[in-house]
Amino acid sequence: MAGKNQHVVPHDNAWAVRGAGNQRVTSTHSTQADAERAAREIAINQKSEVVIHRPNGEIRDGNSYGNDPYPPKG
Repeated sequence: MAGKNQHVVPHDNAWAVRGAGNQRVTSTHSTQADAERAAREIAINQKSEVVIHRPNGEIRDGNSYGNDPYPPKG
């Protein structure tokens, strides 16, 4: 079974990784790129997704590291 999706979100003038539905952050990072790398490792381990947010909170991008229900047609 897949784990929780990992969100890269702005947090106290830095960036954080937060599991979907969690109030507390998993980790904090000085750059968004560092937070993305940490979230990616967790998502690969849990076979879940990474959702990357902009500084204003909007979703900017996402990547799936689990069983994608809508894989690309190729």
